[in-house]
Amino acid sequence: MAATVFFLDPLPEVGAVAVLDGPEGRHAATVRRIGVGERLVLADGRGEVADGEVVGAAKDRLDVRIDGRRSLPVATPTVTVVQALPKAERSELAVELATEAGADGFVPWQSARCVARWEGPKAVKGVTRWRNAAAAAAKQSRRARVPEVADVHRTPDVVAAVRDVAGRGGVVAVLHEGASQHLADLALRDVPEMMLVVGPEGGLAEEEVAALTAVGAVPVLLGPQVLRTSTAAAVALGAIGVLTDRWAAAPLT
Repeated sequence: MAATVFFLDPLPEVGAVAVLDGPEGRHAATVRRIGVGERLVLADGRGEVADGEVVGAAKDRLDVRIDGRRSLPVATPTVTVVQALPKAERSELAVELATEAGADGFVPWQSARCVARWEGPKAVKGVTRWRNAAAAAAKQSRRARVPEVADVHRTPDVVAAVRDVAGRGGVVAVLHEGASQHLADLALRDVPEMMLVVGPEGGLAEEEVAALTAVGAVPVLLGPQVLRTSTAAAVALGAIGVLTDRWAAAPLT
């Protein structure tokens, strides 16, 4: 049976005893009822992983003796999702699904046709919820890395980010129902990084598509169906996993 993954930062060295307490310790010891003799995988959220055996258990706390350390490589190409803000009930779902599908990072985008409006304190709360959703989904899907979530971007900020990625030799794919190319038409296997741009429920404004393509983005069709904004990135990441070597890595055990 695969060992359960929990997050701890920093990770102790081999031979040391890690103390898993706080919310992670509560979940492990009280909710999951993990006990002495069971094995755990601890990750720092940035690719460093430690393997160990539980040598002590108390309420809301486990002591784990570390007997192995390793560093897991980053999947190539890295994929950052520029996600137009979905409606409230689907906002965190978009992050959860894309994290489970392998997204390396998220950029919340206040695009022109977003129903949701993140301003001031609401933007801070929204980004925090996305970061919490990414961390929970990373643990659920046994990932060693938690995707980074940027602060809210406006369209000029997204245009600048797209320009940077394209300038570094990356591919920026804008999921758009009016595109003439398909995602599978892009040469992705040897690119260092990708950016996926996902519009809101009302679709991308033509001015936004024009601004993005002007700095190197490519509008693409994902398939014949029109997907919800909350599921589009996850489906695209699945396709990218097949079209590249991103899914070649062994699972975290």
